[in-house]
Amino acid sequence: MTELRLVELSAATIVAVNALSLKPGQEQFIAPTSYAVAGAVINPATAWQRVVLDGDEVVGFVSANFDPEAEQERFHSVLWRINVDADDQGRGVGRFAVEKLIEEARARGMDRVNVIYEAGEGGPEAFFSRVGFEPVDETEYGEVVAEIRL
Repeated sequence: MTELRLVELSAATIVAVNALSLKPGQEQFIAPTSYAVAGAVINPATAWQRVVLDGDEVVGFVSANFDPEAEQERFHSVLWRINVDADDQGRGVGRFAVEKLIEEARARGMDRVNVIYEAGEGGPEAFFSRVGFEPVDETEYGEVVAEIRL
């Protein structure tokens, strides 16, 4: 693995982001990437979307939103999506993306980052726990709301 870096999502990287593969069973826990991209179109002032590169290869994608005016506090600073290509999972790519997200949240004066996910075998819960998210609530649909305090 060369040095990981983040770049903004662009026309040059979006095709590779859409082609990121998942391990079997992970597809039930993640919406299509186009949903995340649509969020940036709807909320361009608050959306934060970055591509993780290993050298010139796209290995991950992270999408967040920073909106201190959001009606619900859990949406002031929220990680909407993190994808790491199946072949690159377990190499620290996801941890790197979350660390960069936390840096961005701090720079914007946020005091936490939230994430909302569906619990279940093969889901993202173990990853989120490893990188420091702690469950604090549940949505009306039974999804877990977890946070990292900054």
